[in-house]
Amino acid sequence: MSRLLITGADGFVGRWLVRAALAEGWDVVAAIGPGGAFPDVWLPAASLPRVAAFDVDLTDSADLVRLADVGADAVVHLAAVSSGAAARRDPDAAMRTNAEATAALVEALAAAGTLARFLFVSTGEVYGSGHAGPIAETTPPSPVSPYAESKRLAEVAVLEIGAGRGAWPIIARAFPHSGPGQSTAFVLPAFAARLAEARRTGATRFAVGNLDVTRDFLDVRDVVRAYLLLLAHGGCGEVYNVASGTGRHLAACVQRLAELVGVSATPETDPALVRPADIPVLIGDPARLRAATGWTPQVPFDQTLEDLVNAQAH
Repeated sequence: MSRLLITGADGFVGRWLVRAALAEGWDVVAAIGPGGAFPDVWLPAASLPRVAAFDVDLTDSADLVRLADVGADAVVHLAAVSSGAAARRDPDAAMRTNAEATAALVEALAAAGTLARFLFVSTGEVYGSGHAGPIAETTPPSPVSPYAESKRLAEVAVLEIGAGRGAWPIIARAFPHSGPGQSTAFVLPAFAARLAEARRTGATRFAVGNLDVTRDFLDVRDVVRAYLLLLAHGGCGEVYNVASGTGRHLAACVQRLAELVGVSATPETDPALVRPADIPVLIGDPARLRAATGWTPQVPFDQTLEDLVNAQAH
């Protein structure tokens, strides 16, 4: 193990990945986006000597050169416009950050001669709609949102540039994941927060979007473990679903969150919260990941929900 560069290191997944990488013996180079929180805010003081942090704008070519010069042995590229709603509001910004900046980062690393194992975190949403069961990696991408399209184009850039420049590119298509510390811009923490507010105020109703969807939810701690395993065992140019293979109906998730929060309130559809072109069923087939790494989810879904609720209460 040596130096692992993590972009978006101060984000929800990034913080969990930094902790997991340190526990596995990596030294970490944490790329923090403009205005982000440096590790001294969210890491124990004892861990800080093994983390070098950089304030980096991935759309700035000078910053990319500076980042490439740190000489990392492997990269996990998390930095992105990760909210589908944010990408819909500003699709051009999502394309610049998710696709164009990713291609520029790979080019900068290659030019510096430091492009080795490069794990790009994509999304299961690239598969689009029309799938009734678990989706395998052989399924052609068919994105139906600006977010998914920006990630699909980034995948193409990583594979084409990386493979052509002597790198070891790996694509991780992550299906929905949650856990303590996730922003309320995402569905499960948003529902947990609204339910907690309903309990506080005595409200009998709370706003929801479309609950008639099925998602393959994972715990963030299982997800970052998969990323580190893929760095060690992922094949060059290969694509891997990070998924459980199990679909969960969103209405049932909301019901369980209400039980954990301890509130009886009726969900009420707010048209403003309904996503255009929502994907009815999104479940990933994890067979390729399991065969390559031996990974299986370890955190029960109910624990994910319970930990999420408890984290919001503190």
